[in-house]
This record gives sequence, structure tokens and C-alpha cells, in this order.
Amino acid sequence: MRIGIVCPYSLTVPGGVQMQVLGLARSLRKQGERVRVLAPCDGPPPDAGVTPLGNSLPTAANGSVAPVAPDPAAQLRVIRATRDEAFDVVHLHEPIAPGPTTTVLLTKPAPLIGTFHAAGGSLAYEMMPNAVRYLANRLDDRCAVSEDARKMAVNGLGGDYDLTFNGVELARFRSGTSHDSNGKTIFFLGRHEPRKGLANLLAALENLPADTHLWVAGEGPETDALKARYAGDARVEWLGTIGETEKIARLRGADVFCAPSLHGESFGIVLLEAMAASTPVVACDIPGYANVARQGKDALLVTPGDVKALADAIRTLLTEPRRSDALIESGRKRADDFSMARLASLYLERYERLIARSAVKAG
Repeated sequence: MRIGIVCPYSLTVPGGVQMQVLGLARSLRKQGERVRVLAPCDGPPPDAGVTPLGNSLPTAANGSVAPVAPDPAAQLRVIRATRDEAFDVVHLHEPIAPGPTTTVLLTKPAPLIGTFHAAGGSLAYEMMPNAVRYLANRLDDRCAVSEDARKMAVNGLGGDYDLTFNGVELARFRSGTSHDSNGKTIFFLGRHEPRKGLANLLAALENLPADTHLWVAGEGPETDALKARYAGDARVEWLGTIGETEKIARLRGADVFCAPSLHGESFGIVLLEAMAASTPVVACDIPGYANVARQGKDALLVTPGDVKALADAIRTLLTEPRRSDALIESGRKRADDFSMARLASLYLERYERLIARSAVKAG
């Protein structure tokens, strides 16, 4: 089977959808399938089997910034690539995002399946309801990674969506090196913007023991202001943007992974990655995180924005080894339920059904 996977976001910019696309492609190849990923790339492609479509243009979306490629050159490249590759099926992630995915919807070079990741509302759905519904109706199959993502798609586009999930490449997180930590260490990973809650985590650190350290990975509009505010705190290490290898090593080396996001998270893939790396998790109790982490069993979930509760939960895991170990054991088992290999098998079944239906129609 010749499978095309199209991502609207630059693969060289860290992001959840991008990691899902690359991980799914790798897992499908391990199952013997021929897979090519089409996506923008701001630099050399980060993996084998990627056709770069050009540079991205940062665009505001869902309270964040999406590195999309809506320019004509990128659309010509995706049209040429889908024509030359002659895919049996094409899998679009975030199908309505501007750029390559919408171009494939318009040209429809093969049976199309779309996976919807986003939650929290879309300006495009509100401003161009007829156009986006027309595009969505060109899909032959639709999936959503969470109930929140499904609701957003149904409200904006109509149609039916099967719930799937985001996958974790378990082996990548369960082997390899662990980054050395300097005492008890918390790890934060994400864009530095209000909805990610980094300011609350830094405030919580002030209420934690003096020997507690914090690794802060990522960048964003709040970076400079937060760095200036905590410039005198030697416990905070600002890592900037980090690659996948360092991310995994930091996850494996940290004593606690903290995800203090306030809203706008469709699926807590980073929580599952921490669980797979045998690191206990503290996160905010928002729907996207509660989808994957069961309160008190796989993670400690606290009220969004409650700095004291956040500090108390982190302190619990740093000072109560039995509680931490119980979360680690349950979290590893929970991550097994979301393995990328399992997800690839489920999608492969859907691809085969789409191709068979297409053949019947053609006949």
C-alpha cells in the first residue's frame, strides 16, 4: 500500500501534531507499508521519507501560533508530489488548516481520511462556514483524537467522527540516556504563552523547598518577561527550544513532569510521553488531560490556575516516594494503551476499507 500523510505544520517546529505525523509514519513503515510525509519544513527534513513543501508562515491560531504554509509555491509542490507518488490513500492531519491539507482536499488525488486534533474553537469555522464544510465533505473518512476535538469539528463542520487517540512510540521513551539532574527536578515543556500556565508553575516554585530545580523548555511571547522576573532564581534553567532526543532524556531524568496548562489542550500526549518515560505527572484538571490521565492513579490533577494546589501536588511527589512510585507504575501501564504501534494498526484497517470502497465505486 502506498500511503501519503499530509501535515499542515512545519515538521522542524516542535508540535504535537507534527510528532504524531512522524511517529505514525515510522510505525506504519515498521509494519511494511510504503509511507511518505508531505509537510512544510523550515530547514532539512527531520526524518526519512519526508517531502518538504517549503518554509512556514507563523499564524495565530487557538491562542497559539501555527507554522503553516499557505503560499502558492507550497500548494504547487503538494499537487506535484501527490501526482508523482500515486498514493493509494492520503491521510490529512488537521484537514482544514490553511495550506497543503486544504489543497489536497480540493484536488482529491486518492481516497482521503482526515484526523482532527484541535479543540477550543476555530475562527475559520466561524468566518467561512460554507467553505470549510465544503472542504470537509470531500473527506471519505473522519477521525478525532478526543471528545473535545470531535465536538469542535461537529459544531463547525457537521458530519460524523470516530474517536481515535494520539499515539506514543513507547520504545523511544523507555530506553536511552537520562539527563542528570541537580537534586529534585521538575520539567516543563511547552510554548511560553498564557494558556500553557508556565507563569503559575514559576509562582508555585517559590513555595517549594530551596533545593527544588526547574527545567523550562520551549519559547514564546512570555519568555522574555518571565526570564526577567525570575532572573535571580538560580533554580530555574531556561533550555530554549530542544530537540526530541533531549526532550526524552529530560523526561527520563526529571523527578516530576508538570503540565500546568489552563485550557485549549485537545489531547495530553505529553503526559503519556512522561508516563512512558517512567516520570510521575502533575497537571491541571482540564478535559484534554483528563482524557488520558486518571486523577490520583496515573497523575495528580489540580484545579487550573490554583498555584497553591500545584505546589502541593509537586511537593507530594518529591517527598513521598511511595506515592510517586505508584503513579509511575500505573502511568506506564496507561501509556501502553496508547501505543503508536496499536494506533498504526487501527489506521491501517481504515485505509484498507477506504481503498476497497473506492475500488467498488470505480468498478
